[in-house]
Amino acid sequence: MIEFRPGNLRVPRWTRPVYMVAAGTSDFRKRYPERKLEELTMMAFRMLLEENDLKMDPLEVKGLINFACYGEFADHFQDQLLCEAKVHDYLGLDLLPNVGIKTGGATGGSALLMGATTVASGMADCALVLGWERMDEVKTWTGNYYIASAACKDFETRLARNYASYYASMARRFQEMYDVDERVRAEIAVKNRGYACHSPFAQQPGRHTVEEVLKGEIVSDPLRFLECCAMSVGSSAVLLCSESLASRLSDHPVRLYAAGGSHTLRTGDRRPMRILLLPNEKEADYRDLRKDMEKQDGRWPGFESFGATRFAAYMAYHMAGIDNPIEDLDLIETHDAFTISDLQTYGDVGLTLYGREQEYVTSGDCYLVNPKTGKPGRCPANLSGGLLGTMHAVGATGIFQAGEVLWQLQGKYDRFHGDPGIWKRYGKTRPGDWQSLQVKDPRRGMAISHAGVGSHVVCTILEKV
Repeated sequence: MIEFRPGNLRVPRWTRPVYMVAAGTSDFRKRYPERKLEELTMMAFRMLLEENDLKMDPLEVKGLINFACYGEFADHFQDQLLCEAKVHDYLGLDLLPNVGIKTGGATGGSALLMGATTVASGMADCALVLGWERMDEVKTWTGNYYIASAACKDFETRLARNYASYYASMARRFQEMYDVDERVRAEIAVKNRGYACHSPFAQQPGRHTVEEVLKGEIVSDPLRFLECCAMSVGSSAVLLCSESLASRLSDHPVRLYAAGGSHTLRTGDRRPMRILLLPNEKEADYRDLRKDMEKQDGRWPGFESFGATRFAAYMAYHMAGIDNPIEDLDLIETHDAFTISDLQTYGDVGLTLYGREQEYVTSGDCYLVNPKTGKPGRCPANLSGGLLGTMHAVGATGIFQAGEVLWQLQGKYDRFHGDPGIWKRYGKTRPGDWQSLQVKDPRRGMAISHAGVGSHVVCTILEKV
């Protein structure tokens, strides 16, 4: 049994507050042969500089940047080592210091965490955080091989050279442990892909039904085709800065808190530990769950939970003063690479107690408008369309999620998702039934950036000031 010591649970204390003031992104596609990688990153950078109502002109803002953090999961995809140096040069930011970040699927979130740390420490006053992935220069199955190689080759790779197979075993275990109806997973796919229909950036939006999802082709039992994200091409960026600079740059800066966690790649051989309690939980909440786990030869976090997500949320909640996530958060972006990872995360971040994750979906709490009551959902999830509907350009993913939360808090969802000109920019036409997914008067939002089967996780909380 792993026991945390007091020093292990020390809540991070930043020397000074960190703010996010702007975001930018490309659209996301399966293939993007007409643009080089550097051009894709410039699309995100230009939107950040030019379209966020910053109070200085783009060249002045660019002249304030003094550190850059770049996220890219795998050099393999574009056959170019040290891509961050090439991108940094193309953006015209030499001789400024920069670092490249690689933590699997959490790469974008980890780049955010690093960028925030540079500002919080005083190393930088203004940090660019930009991520990308170019996943179209290899065949899909070759790409799957690359991604699966991020798993532990001694333990996980034996399951298959396909990440869906890693999550399939967790989905099966989760379903059996908590008696989850497969229709709940299907509903997540329908919701997130449906929300993507309102985004000009989305790669695979779709208006589906639960029955359509359940009739779909099995990718890895029990996960079906529409329950899995696709490989993507694209780039996203955000701008972080100190408090004094934030007020000079924006009338609507948003304060940022971020924390990370990590856990062994050996999913099926994780050592048991006590459940790390979030501010809204107490030991008695899990007395019955522990008994049920013992009956089923279970242990926390086992196959059912992501310990790294729980750890990151624990730290971030204490940093940001979150007492009850379902009440204190107005929206969340989860890492829904698969429907099961979305479902698992609800318990890990305390939107529900462990074992009750499906209630967050069946109650309608995860919707912008609760389909059962017609009233606002308590904490809408993945209004961006998530990874299932919009993108998983790995190095950009966590950054894109945070940018979407920023725009929600600034009240700019309609501007970036409803403008017919932005749809046209990407060769699309805004749907005739387009709807605004702007949350009404949001104060706080959260993004979860997640790698592998929970090997790295970053929890980013954004708060309107």
